[in-house]
Amino acid sequence: MIKQRVLPFNLEKTNDKITSHSGLALFGEFIKGFGLDHLIDKYLPMPGSNSGLMPGSYVTPLVLLLNGGGRSLEDMRVIKHDSGLRDILGLDQIPSSCAIGDWLRRMGCGKGLAGLDLVNRAFLKRSLRNDGSNEYTLDIDATAIESAKSSAKFTYKGFKGYMPMTGHLAENGFMVFDEFREGNDSPGARNLEFLKECQSRMPKGKRIAYLRSDSAAYQARIINHCEGDDVKFAIGADLDSSVREAISSIRAGHWRKYQNGYIGETVHTMNKTKKSFRLIVIKRPVQGELFSVDGSNARFTVIASDRDESSEETVAWYNRRGESSENRIKELKIGFGMERMPCDSFEANAIYFRIGVLAYNLYALFRAKALPVDWGKYQVQTVRWRLYSMAGKVVRHAGKLILKVNESLFELFLSIRKKSYELSIE
Repeated sequence: MIKQRVLPFNLEKTNDKITSHSGLALFGEFIKGFGLDHLIDKYLPMPGSNSGLMPGSYVTPLVLLLNGGGRSLEDMRVIKHDSGLRDILGLDQIPSSCAIGDWLRRMGCGKGLAGLDLVNRAFLKRSLRNDGSNEYTLDIDATAIESAKSSAKFTYKGFKGYMPMTGHLAENGFMVFDEFREGNDSPGARNLEFLKECQSRMPKGKRIAYLRSDSAAYQARIINHCEGDDVKFAIGADLDSSVREAISSIRAGHWRKYQNGYIGETVHTMNKTKKSFRLIVIKRPVQGELFSVDGSNARFTVIASDRDESSEETVAWYNRRGESSENRIKELKIGFGMERMPCDSFEANAIYFRIGVLAYNLYALFRAKALPVDWGKYQVQTVRWRLYSMAGKVVRHAGKLILKVNESLFELFLSIRKKSYELSIE
């Protein structure tokens, strides 16, 4: 026999039921204990016939797919063929990728988006109930998704795609609200309306007390709203002519050394703002500045704020939005596959994106409530490698379904299951 191998091991077939996603089964148990299927079937439109699948039969596999690392609807085949995982989670019916695409289009043309919004409201109500906090920081930001789909339109970045707006709570990473937008929508469009939508989704007794955003939210209407609602803000300011004039009014002796430049501040007002606010200015030299006396070649970063603290403290707080918002959007897009939309229909993609947000939120809760404390900062890719993709053997013995895992994982699996159970009975 001709040798056809590199390493000295043999390959044999087995009829044993083996899953390569035993850790993902723990996440599946967690969301079942959370009551995801019940919420989905309660708030999303029912099938049009008795032979149709319930909404949870579409959403739950999609949430598992996106957490497990699936990048397209075709990847649903992996879950469909993983009979061990399906047995553990009781997934009797897994729709095909074509059926999921059709369902997304139907939901997009109907009340699916509003139904998913109600699911996320219920998620926030339960997840924030006993977290010990009543006030939260909201980070809002738009993000561009490149797409060659026929419904995509050119973004300001020069490529075709979509421009969804997202709102995160900095303290826990939960996404309060998302709005899937056309690619040619301006990042600054309807930001006040978006802020109000985020505020309205906070459960009773919880409020958004702080707002951070880039210059897309540098608008008089937003600043007036924050002042009226007692929301402390830090917003990147546009370097328009009035802001540049305000910067020029800062006297030379009022600049302080800060990092690799200088920091100063002044008081400013816009034509339609009801009150004045602080302009915190960071001035950093560029190459020409090295030999410039008047600072005309300096590069400025400007933050509008009404926070009662030093300029340096406000800048440090504002800069934390890089972790609280920008990195979390990156996690949503890259970690949960939202950088790629599956359908030609704008409405269907809006449904898919909101399911992606739900998958992201459920993962954030799973990480906070069920995983070990030192896993609290892990991105989903790390959890896939260390937990979701662990192999397990599924057997039936004496009428019981048993998942067998490696001895080194046993205590970890027991701990996660115990915490998931405790959350389910709260």
